[in-house]
Amino acid sequence: MSVKHALLSLLEQEPMYGYQLRQEFESRTGGTWPLNVGQVYTTLTRLERDGLVEAAGEDEDGHERWRLTESGHEEVATWFTTPVARTQPPRDELAIKLALAVTVPGVDVGTLIQRQRSASMTALQDYTRLKRQAGASGEASDLAWGLVLDSLVFAAEAEIRWLDHCEARLRRAATQEVPATAAAAAEQVTR
Repeated sequence: MSVKHALLSLLEQEPMYGYQLRQEFESRTGGTWPLNVGQVYTTLTRLERDGLVEAAGEDEDGHERWRLTESGHEEVATWFTTPVARTQPPRDELAIKLALAVTVPGVDVGTLIQRQRSASMTALQDYTRLKRQAGASGEASDLAWGLVLDSLVFAAEAEIRWLDHCEARLRRAATQEVPATAAAAAEQVTR
């Protein structure tokens, strides 16, 4: 997720100050990805350095507001019209954990998969419950949060399917190793 582009897209509507940007981001994403206000201000400083935002003066409470420059508007337009690249998938801790678990002696991979499946099912139930609660007002922020929830539901469902697939592959691999091990043992006995 690009904090840079998220902040630029929020500033597309109107000038805002840092804490306001953080609140808007969390409101629209349902707080799914908590954003540290320090990260917001650091990003705003970089965006100003890069000529994408500029100071817009203070509001009535003395908060420094930021607005997009022409380059900032162009950057947002480009971001919204460019597909998200899948050439470098995000690091998936679970995939890495499982890949290492099957190669480290003594790890009970079956238990690892069962515990993760249980955690993923719990998350899926939580997301589904939140979906039922969301969207009651019909506001754009509810729609935005609903889309984020849909993504989380689909990702949890996909993770559960993937864990089922991993479990099946491990079972197949175990049955293929048994004959090879038995043949090797038989060969040892005949020597």
